Amino acid sequence: MSNKIRVLIVDDSAVVRQTLSQIISSDPQLEVMGTANDPYFAAKKIANEVPDVITLDVEMPRMDGLTFLQKIMTQHPIPVLIISSLTKKGTETAMRALELGAVDIITKPQLNTRVFFEESKIRICDAIKAVAQSRISRKKIAYNPHKVEPKHSADAVLPHVKPNMSMIKTTEHIIAVGASTGGTEAITKFLQGMPIDSPGIVIVQHMPEKFTTSFATRLNEICKITVKEAANNDSVIRGQALIAPGNYHMLLKRSGARYYVEIKEGPLVNRHRPSVDVLFRSAARYAGANAVGVIMTGMGADGAKGLLEMKEAGAKTIAQDEQSCVVFGMPKEAIKLGGVDKVLPLNDIAPHVIKLS
Repeated sequence: MSNKIRVLIVDDSAVVRQTLSQIISSDPQLEVMGTANDPYFAAKKIANEVPDVITLDVEMPRMDGLTFLQKIMTQHPIPVLIISSLTKKGTETAMRALELGAVDIITKPQLNTRVFFEESKIRICDAIKAVAQSRISRKKIAYNPHKVEPKHSADAVLPHVKPNMSMIKTTEHIIAVGASTGGTEAITKFLQGMPIDSPGIVIVQHMPEKFTTSFATRLNEICKITVKEAANNDSVIRGQALIAPGNYHMLLKRSGARYYVEIKEGPLVNRHRPSVDVLFRSAARYAGANAVGVIMTGMGADGAKGLLEMKEAGAKTIAQDEQSCVVFGMPKEAIKLGGVDKVLPLNDIAPHVIKLS
């Protein structure tokens, strides 16, 4: 029997089904179990054979992807990767997909989809592997990193230097958080546990461009603290969390007693932009012992080296435990490197951070 991850592709575009099939079949760890041009055909295929992962479009005839997703998660949970042309207007749809149990989202353009998929081959295959190993349950919804080495480390955006100890003495504390697959739920629970006068928080969540705006807006409505998508030169202040905008790196900086963020372009770091390593490395340099670093659920190793640098600079560091992670990749790598002081269940992280700060 094959040990490959079996994937069911559900998309109404024949071009997308064909291109995705070629990409998935090119990876020795993956195989296409079947394709379907709408949820009704998909349901028939699932009745005969259950896939390990479903890639799902949102806008389809007869039944939309969100309705199908909801049915899957309430009846027979299967890991789902949303691959859809979600424009800026559709980011609320993306947030809803994650709430319903989708593990991750890849946005495809409305034009030149074949070229996009071919250029995003590694990202797609990595996402499928991570989604396959995610923990899901009814209505709620570890990972082997791709062998291709990332071309850039955080050095490409912020060179590794020892923190300036004279800049570290301050009464203000900073909380730096990094997450990827499954992180939207984890960050939501974490921020909902933070009091209105919490230390300033800076967050990198791997998310497509435009999605972070909706994510921040949604969090701002349900949290005691203020939550906003970060803009260049925003101050990091008590009672506020700044979320790195999709497709931009976010660095913590300091001028006198004021902490602020720099939003910048730059190369992908660990195949991500924004990168958790970039944020954590800047926190090590400019906040040092005044920082608390938290690494949460996610695939890969982004953030592991940066968290170690934070610890070496005197920061307290925390990793989400395996049981509460959707994908125990990033925390596992940080623990393996020796960059973690404390491993905690998700529900215990906010109370512990409050004690530390």
